[in-house]
Amino acid sequence: PTMAHSEALLVLENFIGGKFVPCSSYIDSYNPSTGDVYCRVPDSGKEEVEAAVKAAKDAFPIWSSKSPLERSQILNKLADLIEHDLEAFAQAESKDQGKTITFARTVDIPRAVYNFRFFASSILHHVTECTEMPTMGCVHYTLRAPVGVAGLISPWNLPLYLLTWKIAPAIACGNTVVAKPSEMTSVTAWMMCKLLEKAGVPPGVVNVVLGTGAKAGEALVCHPDVPLISFTGSTLTAQRITERSAPHCKRLSLELGGKNPAIIFDDADLSQCIPTTVRSSFANQGEICLCTSRIFVQRGIYSEFLKRFVAEAKKWKTGNPSDPTVSVGALISKEHLEKVRNYVKKAQAEGARVLCGEGVDPLSLPPGNEKGYFMSPTVIAEVKDESCCMQEEIFGPVTCVVAFDTEEEVIRRANGVKYGLAATVWSSNVGRVHRVAHRLKSGLVWTNCWLVRDLNLPFGGMKASGIGREGAKDSYEFFTEVKTITIKH
Repeated sequence: PTMAHSEALLVLENFIGGKFVPCSSYIDSYNPSTGDVYCRVPDSGKEEVEAAVKAAKDAFPIWSSKSPLERSQILNKLADLIEHDLEAFAQAESKDQGKTITFARTVDIPRAVYNFRFFASSILHHVTECTEMPTMGCVHYTLRAPVGVAGLISPWNLPLYLLTWKIAPAIACGNTVVAKPSEMTSVTAWMMCKLLEKAGVPPGVVNVVLGTGAKAGEALVCHPDVPLISFTGSTLTAQRITERSAPHCKRLSLELGGKNPAIIFDDADLSQCIPTTVRSSFANQGEICLCTSRIFVQRGIYSEFLKRFVAEAKKWKTGNPSDPTVSVGALISKEHLEKVRNYVKKAQAEGARVLCGEGVDPLSLPPGNEKGYFMSPTVIAEVKDESCCMQEEIFGPVTCVVAFDTEEEVIRRANGVKYGLAATVWSSNVGRVHRVAHRLKSGLVWTNCWLVRDLNLPFGGMKASGIGREGAKDSYEFFTEVKTITIKH
């Protein structure tokens, strides 16, 4: 890409100890919808992480000694400030990540605001336990205290949404943090830092170090003064984090990938099921760990489902993310687009049928977006269960549709992958819905809906989809240390 407009490049800085700090070297960040470099992101390493951890350690005594109510008021103020700038945040998220402006406006930024409000409220309602042993003349009770400096590593698919889902509970509980957003999507994190002082967050409570996983992420994970790591991203990176943090006995929360099935029985209400399953397959370009990428349809309705599903998928317009009529924006990077396309090619080579999208329907892009990383919603049928397209997380606008006959068979096939994050079940038979939900090896099961979330409830996966849960009670337990005290009287 030409650098003719270098003066227009956005240059981000790290936020350490309440101040923006320039970095000695930078990496390029691309606008996925144009393919041009539009932003320079610090290429931080050990030194920057060291400074951020020191700032967080220094801020810990004062922050952790504030009452939950004081912290709650500050979190609410921060939520108000982000909400006040919602449109600017949405525009930045869409430009930086490639997602549609509509999605950023209605999902990403409102959820980031709600993350702070939710934990500002939930922190006020936790109670500790107490038991008595009258025969021994003893009473036992528990205390929960913040742990210290939390290392938070968040991904590029829902940048501010997933970063705040970690920052909010961490600081609500009285910890201080060093956060490392993805180097591909750091802009909204940097924008949030500009609001911290005004919200009343003391310097050093929230530090943001920008850079790659290999340098900045590694330094954070290996730092002896960071006792907790919360990570959302790929299973491969999580294995690395586990290995690197093991010598320090760190506490880990790992939210990883999914290969999520939708199971559609012949008594499903297709008028609800089809639009929702199109959304669960292609929302945010399919770049959500909860997206449906394997659709099992009972044989009696298979051909009707397929016809209607493809017709509905074709209505989703792909193009300039800032166009409010567009449903599918750009994928995150050139490399990622290539990877997703290769999955479709592999499926075709194996004899599967691509019914719409990649390689089938021509993609016409508006001027200025021809070099962007776009792909239309792609539906693949007749894929074998052992195909990589049915086993591996594709993380793009691609879904596979296959037929099944019996309940027993579909449970076995749905469970036949290494992941276990989310599943959806479509049926009007209540008994069946419960039976199937009980037997799916999945941290989340939605029936006759998708992505309906109550933040009170545990979020997370089984098997290769992660370790630990996040939610009101779960996040509180992760971000605090429990102590049992026994008093003999």
